[in-house]
Amino acid sequence: MDCDGVLTDGSLLYFPSGEVIKVFHAHDGYGIERGRQHGLKFAIISGKSAEVNRLRAKRLKIEELYEGSIDKVSAAEEIKAKYGLTDDNLCFIGDDVFDLPLLRKVAFSCAPPEAVEEVRNEVHYITKTRAGRGCVREVIDLILKEQKKLEP
Repeated sequence: MDCDGVLTDGSLLYFPSGEVIKVFHAHDGYGIERGRQHGLKFAIISGKSAEVNRLRAKRLKIEELYEGSIDKVSAAEEIKAKYGLTDDNLCFIGDDVFDLPLLRKVAFSCAPPEAVEEVRNEVHYITKTRAGRGCVREVIDLILKEQKKLEP
């Protein structure tokens, strides 16, 4: 998944010290935890780097964190090689045009409703839940239901 505009609503709050604050939603956190319990693996592939990204990934036990990744396909290729996966094993949720190359490759591409129009026009699924408000959880639940690991 992307971070800004997916795990967050895309807002960045800058303090005079230079510190950046982002708001994450507990529903996404629980969804990731439950997904992991059912065998899903997670990665954050973000175009930006921020200490808060690393803190959130650590808190969620997401070992695959790629920051400053403008070429998100390359990050996905590393993940596929590490775990012996193919594009058919991947889902990606992104919100902006630099996510499109990876969204076009994966088996299941998703976007929050606030994603830019170019992305919304190309993905397989647009979440009902807003970015930073549980859209990742919605996708995880959808996958787990499809896999018959959750009741519909």
